[in-house]
Order: sequence, then structure tokens, then C-alpha cells
Amino acid sequence: MSNVDTSSANGTVGYQSVDADYLERRQLKQGAAGWFLLASLGVSFVISGDFAGWNLGLAVGGFGGMLIATLLMGTMYTAMVLSIAELSSSLPTAGGGYSFARRAMGPWGGYITGTAILLEYAIAPAAIAIFIGGYLSELMGIDGPLVYAGCYLLFVGLHLWGAGEALKILLVITALAVLAIVVFTLGMLPHFSTANLFDVAVNETRLGASSFLPQGVMGIWAALPFAIWLFLAVEGVPLAAEEARDPGRDMPRGIICAMAVLLVFAASVLLLAPGGAGAAAMGEHPAPLVGALQSVYGESSLAAGFVNVVGLAGLIASFFSIVFAYSRQVFALSRAGYLPRALSITNGRRVPFLALIVPGVIGFLLSLSGAGDLMITMAVFGATLSYMMMTLSHLLLRRREPSLARPYRTPGGALTSGVAFGLAAIAFLSTFVVSLQAALWSAVFFAVALAYFGLYSRRRLVAQAPEEEFDAIARAEKELG
Repeated sequence: MSNVDTSSANGTVGYQSVDADYLERRQLKQGAAGWFLLASLGVSFVISGDFAGWNLGLAVGGFGGMLIATLLMGTMYTAMVLSIAELSSSLPTAGGGYSFARRAMGPWGGYITGTAILLEYAIAPAAIAIFIGGYLSELMGIDGPLVYAGCYLLFVGLHLWGAGEALKILLVITALAVLAIVVFTLGMLPHFSTANLFDVAVNETRLGASSFLPQGVMGIWAALPFAIWLFLAVEGVPLAAEEARDPGRDMPRGIICAMAVLLVFAASVLLLAPGGAGAAAMGEHPAPLVGALQSVYGESSLAAGFVNVVGLAGLIASFFSIVFAYSRQVFALSRAGYLPRALSITNGRRVPFLALIVPGVIGFLLSLSGAGDLMITMAVFGATLSYMMMTLSHLLLRRREPSLARPYRTPGGALTSGVAFGLAAIAFLSTFVVSLQAALWSAVFFAVALAYFGLYSRRRLVAQAPEEEFDAIARAEKELG
């Protein structure tokens, strides 16, 4: 690496030139994923949310609050997915949302977005590890730190084996999880009753309280983070862009297909679990799909046992895939110099091993808290902030760079991303309503991260990193008129 510093056009950051060996040691395995594998990756990111976590929204908002929250967040995610499908086809790098914001809003915008995504992806596996413990407790009576440690050791280890191998294993795990949801759906359909949806006690002190909204209007606000859990992390598909076979075609097809499947799954679990077993009983159950089946078929029923065993695949699939996602986000930020550069070095299998291990250690330590609801809210804080930044990037690039190559164009254009931005802002504010503690801890994380960038790394960015080269080319083209 050369120590020669060059200033950026606006003087707010500094660059260091690196030699060819720097990027050679930071290469991912290309061509490892087609659109179907990318769609499976998108489903696997999220599918754990169907098995646990979402039901906490029933406790704080009742069925009505959770239903309205899910409709709002389903709309937000659909609009956002259509927006980032365009961005990922235009800017196919491992940085995902960070690279979109980097192009639209410069280094600070890119770093803020990347940091928000890191918060989401570092926290989410910790929450999922806690929920895996809940399912294992129902199944075998084991839970706690040994379960959490086993999750991180096993699945980080599989990713160290190689991207292609890990994604193929993930495909099998995701298929099992889908099978569990199908069995749950078929098993609960005959037992659905609308009366079960409205059995949560009404809090008469709340504005607008009713059997539909037992916690009143505020229950909708409180349920938003848990509705997000039904879709959270699907936006991670673009992080696999550098490992896709044909990013311009495969990225949009993969992420849109994944979103369509997730909408169907969300409707199934939201209606059938409380509709069969009662919203009050499901509101705080550690394994709601299993609990719903047990309530209608018995504790030792074959259906409940099957979904408990195979349902673990859903939690494992999301844990496994989000480990992939956080490693690629760390890799991209590190390769460009925003984070310590050692984190982006890849091994002989083209795997960024330190980007897998370091966040994994941090996530394990967080899982020891056992506070799954706190982890969800912190993950949602980072996620919704990144959604605002990504959809704003779409709006800005549509206006500023109309000639940018766009193999896929978002239906509705700026209107679509504008809807997503507005709903993301509402969801971001809801985290302060649900848990001020979680929001404040998230803010502390951001303060430390921004201080690191402002005081140190912004003067040591890597000029040859793909995201920085994209920006340099765009500036040159602008200067040429």
C-alpha cells in the first residue's frame, strides 16, 4: 500500500492509493449464485421471523394493532424492494445499501447507511440465537449460553468453508423451513376462528381501545417493530451482488421473488396462529407455531413435534444467512477503508474470515442478555434508518443521474421509493415508543461509529475500492459535461 494521500473533490475525506496485491487479497468468489439461489437467500434472511418474534406484537397491540402494523410494513418493504432492485442492478457491489448511499450522498451518507446495516445484521443473529434456544427448550429442555455459542461456532464455521458451499447448504435448510410453514398452515386451517383473534383483554385507559385494538391506537405504533420482524433483512440480497452470475438480471428477480414469498408466509402465520390458538396465548409464546399446533392437537401431537423439529430450520436459515450478510457488509466497508482494513482480507476460499468471526463474537456476547425483544428493537432501529437512506438514495439518483444504466427500473419510480421512505421514517420513530432503552443503546453505537469515521478513517479511504471508483468515474463524467 502506498502512503501517498490525495484529497477528495470536496475535501471532506482523504484517499490512500494501494497496490494490486491489496485488492487481490480481498476478492470474493464470483458466479456462485443465480437468481433462484438469491431468492432463496432473501427468504432465508427473513424466515425465522415467521417462527418467533413477530408474535410479541400481539401482546403490545392485539390482533388489530398487529394486523395494521403488518399491512403498513408489508407495503413499506414491497416498495423498498422494488427500489433497491433497481439500485442493485445499477450498482452491483458487495456493499449493498452502503454503496447506493455512497453514490447518492457521498462518503458520510454511505458510512451512515453501512453502519445502520451493520447494527441490524450484528444484532439480528443474537435475537435469533435466543429464539433458537426457545425452540430447543420446547423440544429438548436445553437453552442458554451453550446453545448460543453452538449456533455461532457451527454456522460461522460453515461459512468459513466457502460461499458456494454455504449457499447450497442454506438452500436445503430453507426448503425444510418452508415445509414446516406449509405443514403449519394446513394443520391450522380447519381450526381457524375469527373469535380467537380478539381475545386480548381491552385496556380501557388507552385512546381508541376496543376488542380490535385492545391497546388503542398506540398499540399499532408498538406493534410496528414486530411486524418488521416478518420481513427484516430481505434487503440483504444485494450484498451478494459480487457473487452473482448476472447481477443486472439476477438481483432484481431474486429479491422480488423473495418478497412475494415472504408476504404469503406473513399472512399465513399472522392469521392462523392467533386464529387457531388465540391472540392472548400466542402473544408471549417462545415458539408460537408449535404452541398453536399444540393447543389444537395436543402437547405430543405429530404435527406440533414435526414443526418444532423442522421449524428449527427456519431459525437456523435466517441465522445462517444473516451471518453471510454481516460478513459482506463488513468486508465492503473494510475494503474501502471505512472500517479497519484487516477485516476484509479473504482466505484461500475467497472468504472474508475476520469479517465473519469478529461480528460473530460481538453477537454472541449480546445474545447472553437473553433479551430477544430488546435485540429485535435495536435491529429495527438500524434497519429502518438504513431503509430511509437507501430509498432516499433511489430518489436522489433518479433526479441527479437519469442516464445511469438501469437494467431494471422500479415501477412507479420516485413515488414508490417515496412511499417506502415515509413509512420507514414512521417505523424508525416507533422504536422509541417500544423501547427507549433499545433506541438509546443504538444511538450510543452510532455515536462511537461516527466518531471513528470522523476522527480517523475518513482520511484513509481506499481510492481503488469499487464504490470509490464508481464515485470517481461519476465525478469525471460530470466534469466532462
